[in-house]
Amino acid sequence: MQELNLPPFAHKLTQSDSNPQIWDILRRKYIVLTPEEWVRQHVVHYLIDHLGYPKGLLSLERGHAYNQRQKRTDLCAFGPDGRTLLLVECKAPSVPITAATAHQAATYNQTIGAPLLLLTNGLQHYCWRVDLVARTNERLSEIPPYPGRAAGLGNVAP
Repeated sequence: MQELNLPPFAHKLTQSDSNPQIWDILRRKYIVLTPEEWVRQHVVHYLIDHLGYPKGLLSLERGHAYNQRQKRTDLCAFGPDGRTLLLVECKAPSVPITAATAHQAATYNQTIGAPLLLLTNGLQHYCWRVDLVARTNERLSEIPPYPGRAAGLGNVAP
């Protein structure tokens, strides 16, 4: 586990009825601001601004079928080849990252097939490189930058 104190980002907030909402740059609309959504938005901005993931290759709450049931992933990043590169499971900061959380993400990844898996509650994160064929996981000390881009360059063209 590595501490990941996600840096601040330029966020837009509004109020609808009694619910605070945050602007989602990927879905291009305001979303109810839950603790989990706050983490998800921080991760999105961190991937784009600090690790060079292209905004157009990120997808939030994408549906997928698992065991004949419809599930949703928190966040997927796609590689240059269009395949899923990174699967992210977000929890609220008050929710600890446990073995059950890891099992949930690994289960989703059996159908998605991402070679990188990230679990985060915004305060702690776990990142693995996954080899589904060899059925092995390698724990990583940090989230890898987008392929072909250096970390810290944000959305700079390769």
